[in-house]
Amino acid sequence: MNIIKIFIQILIVGLFLYSKLLPYKDKLNPQYRSIFDFFNSVFSPIFNSLKTIIQPFQVGVGLAVDMTQVLLLIIFLMLLNFL
Repeated sequence: MNIIKIFIQILIVGLFLYSKLLPYKDKLNPQYRSIFDFFNSVFSPIFNSLKTIIQPFQVGVGLAVDMTQVLLLIIFLMLLNFL
């Protein structure tokens, strides 16, 4: 059980870093690029499938927030709570 919790915690940190580094992925050093690519391979299929279900949340005129990352974070936090 502890290994699963640690893995979920790593995914939460990876999700945070992924969201922060996504706009700058082309500028990453090769060492960090490989770590980013790993998390991209994990999160991209999830985000693509969730985007068909979850629509962006309109927060202003021409401004919307992608809720897929928030939903995934909530799922990870709930998993940590129930394990």
